[in-house]
This record gives sequence, structure tokens and C-alpha cells, in this order.
Amino acid sequence: MKSITINGSQRESVGKVATKALRNAGMVPCVVYGGDKPVHFSAPELSFKNLIYTPDVHTVVIVLEDGVKVNAILQDIQFHPVTDRILHMDFYQIYDDKEVMMEIPVRITGNSRGVKNGGVLRVVTRKLRVKALPANLPDFIEADITEMKIGEKMYITDVPSDNFIIQHTDNTVICQVRTSRVAVEDEEAEEAEEGAEGEAAAEGAEAPAEA
Repeated sequence: MKSITINGSQRESVGKVATKALRNAGMVPCVVYGGDKPVHFSAPELSFKNLIYTPDVHTVVIVLEDGVKVNAILQDIQFHPVTDRILHMDFYQIYDDKEVMMEIPVRITGNSRGVKNGGVLRVVTRKLRVKALPANLPDFIEADITEMKIGEKMYITDVPSDNFIIQHTDNTVICQVRTSRVAVEDEEAEEAEEGAEGEAAAEGAEAPAEA
């Protein structure tokens, strides 16, 4: 999984007055949990744009002014209800030898036969919670719909998960190709056409060769 580096400063005070002063200065108060003790730090709001305002997911390397580096993942974020500015962020420290859980986006690939025949693709689950060592966390989970026909569903058991464990029940649906009146007519026409081609081929094979 790709990683983003955030340069921050440790917070000397975590009270309301100090926190308000940080926000007024364009800084975001943050906390990293999961280590021996919580790490309180702040960083410019703009430094988080590539972490938050993207459909992709990343691990984070938090670099503090004293040379301390903390590997982490984003755990929670609070936005202002009116301005949508970032109010606070929580991170969770990760270790190379300890599994961690994370929400991973699902990426739909391919063009299914059912959609070609007029069916409608409905994506049910856009993110999946997985458990893995940090090095094995995928950037995304690929769901190839090429072979899906009208009326078929794709479950989490249909996607590869060699180096990580998907933390959902096996009957969790990722997507489905829904039917429609037009889709049914198109599929019947395709089957009829295939049948006609087969009959023509058979008749050609039975016809005697001309001298």
C-alpha cells in the first residue's frame, strides 16, 4: 500500500484554549493511539488533502520535529458541521509484525456480458474491511465483472484475498447485474441468433459436396 508522509509538531498543551489557537492558525490537532502512550501532534490542514480528499487509501508516516517517525493509519476524522474544515484527527500506530484492520476500496473492472445485453450494474459494497500485516494491505480489491450475466451476483468469495482476510460474511454481495425488460429481450435475441448460426452451420455440414 502507498504511504503518505505528514510533517507535524508535538503538542505541548492539549487543552481547549491551545486547541482553538491551533485551529485558528490553520493547524489540525491530532492524536496517535496504539503505542506505549498517545502521541499528540499538530500539522497544517493542507498537508492532509492527499490523505482525505481521495478515493484511495494510504498508510501514513508521521514525522515530528525531533526526528521521531510513527507509522500509522487514519482511524477517525471530525469535520466542522458548517464549514467542513478538519477539527480533529485520530490515528492508530501500526507495526510490521502486527496485523491491522482497514477499510479498502473495491475497484470494479471489466465489462460484463449482462451489462452489454442491457442489464444494469448495481454496486452494493464499495469498501471492504480487511485484516493483514501492513506490508500486505492492498491499495484496492479488484472485482472483475467480465463474466457476470444478467441476474448474477458477485460475493466476497469471488475476489482474490491471498495475503489478507476479508472481515465480512461469505454472503456479502459486492455487486450484481440487475435485469430489465430491455435486457431480457436483448438476451433472448442473442440466444436466438446463436441458435440460428448453429443450425446454419449444421445444415452446411450435411449438404453434399458438389462434384
